Amino acid sequence: MRQLKFESLKKIINSGESITVEFKESKKKLNKDVYESVCAFLNRHGGHLFLGITDSGDIVGVDKDSVDQVKKDFVTSLNNPQMLNPTFYLAINEIEVDGKFILYINIPESSQVHRCKGKIFDRNEDGDFNITNNTNLVSRLYMRKQSTYTENRIFPFAKLEDLELELFTKVRNLTGNQKDNHPWASMKDIEILKSAGLYLTDPNTGKQGITLGGILIFGKEGLIQAALPHHKTDAILRRENLDRYDDRDDIRVNLIRSYERLMQFIGKHLNDKFYLEGDQRVNIRDKIFREAISNVLIHREFSNPFPAKLVIEKDRVYIENSNKPHGNGIIDPENFSPYPKNPTIAKFFKEIGWVDELGSGVRNIYKYNKIYSGADPEFIEGDVFKTIIPLTTPVTTPVTTPVTTPVEDDSEKRTYEILEFCKKPRSRQEIQDYIGIKNARDFRKRVLNPMVKGGLLQRTIPERPTSPNQKYYSNR
Repeated sequence: MRQLKFESLKKIINSGESITVEFKESKKKLNKDVYESVCAFLNRHGGHLFLGITDSGDIVGVDKDSVDQVKKDFVTSLNNPQMLNPTFYLAINEIEVDGKFILYINIPESSQVHRCKGKIFDRNEDGDFNITNNTNLVSRLYMRKQSTYTENRIFPFAKLEDLELELFTKVRNLTGNQKDNHPWASMKDIEILKSAGLYLTDPNTGKQGITLGGILIFGKEGLIQAALPHHKTDAILRRENLDRYDDRDDIRVNLIRSYERLMQFIGKHLNDKFYLEGDQRVNIRDKIFREAISNVLIHREFSNPFPAKLVIEKDRVYIENSNKPHGNGIIDPENFSPYPKNPTIAKFFKEIGWVDELGSGVRNIYKYNKIYSGADPEFIEGDVFKTIIPLTTPVTTPVTTPVTTPVEDDSEKRTYEILEFCKKPRSRQEIQDYIGIKNARDFRKRVLNPMVKGGLLQRTIPERPTSPNQKYYSNR
């Protein structure tokens, strides 16, 4: 079971139902109107959906024997275009509170207009309401989506032959690797575009066409430059020549090719590091930069001419991209609400297996960079979104004896040993004694807190982090 911070959700529950919060009792099966709420949240500003809570806010829980079936029914119906169109993937999280099970779904605002059983639902303070027959409200909804999300802009004169058609074969193979019998595997090129929300109809003019998102994902370089002349990503190595650069790749191609070239640039200039996760040996460098590169490609504000940059320096990698901020300052990986900048493009990348659920990028970079370099990355929200990934462990005490074994190898070995030791829940003191660190404060700062923040260790009492009965366990 995935453990979530109940304290962070408790405030939302205590505030009661609102334009962004909805409760459904769903004790043994899903309420009939649950998908109307999903549709309304997607069409409005997103929101929080809780199953196992009454309208008045009382936690009754989903019946323990019904939890798995309720989760299965929810996900299956969301992938059924007759229930929700366009379909939309949502993660459903299980939380245990005083022996009762709540199911929680964080629903982002979508860049598209969705229908539930053929009807369009919107959201206000009183709940969900059907606006299908109100042409003014429907028109305003479409206009708001298109003005808010650049990726939805329609280019009616762009043709299929202006796209890299061989990429459709690649996409079919990638989605097939993610899911047997993925529907895209048997679709024609134009059908994939429509299914992915990359070919739309303008409700005001009736014009149909490939969207900017479709052009950015599949387009040939000439089409991309015609649609978005300032589009580019700058990959720079700057270690020796600090005034200019030691290597550079000026990338102006579509997002699929951009992803491949950026990963190649990282592979050329940064060392591999492998780690045993469960029984799988994983490349931590690729884990980190798969997320970082996907983020810089997916979540930028494409209407802004600020060029995206990935710069490798001696002791860090920093990444910048234009942004439409929903806050300012440093992001706390444990307590932040991800906002989809280009949800259609993000959903496409998820279908081909290049990203996970919304918000996972920040958490995964934080988790794996602790193993890669021993240092915390930083994520800074503003008009320009900045990601700073340290490549070296910060020195906190002078080194007075020769080091014969690389620090990163010792750190990796110690992390592995702790995870093995914590297959059975252990107290802070037990872990500290096991690895031989005498100072409790130093142990918390350098070892325990980073492993908890990075998701490597879980608390047995997550709602009470400072409990004297607290223990820690690994999911290895």
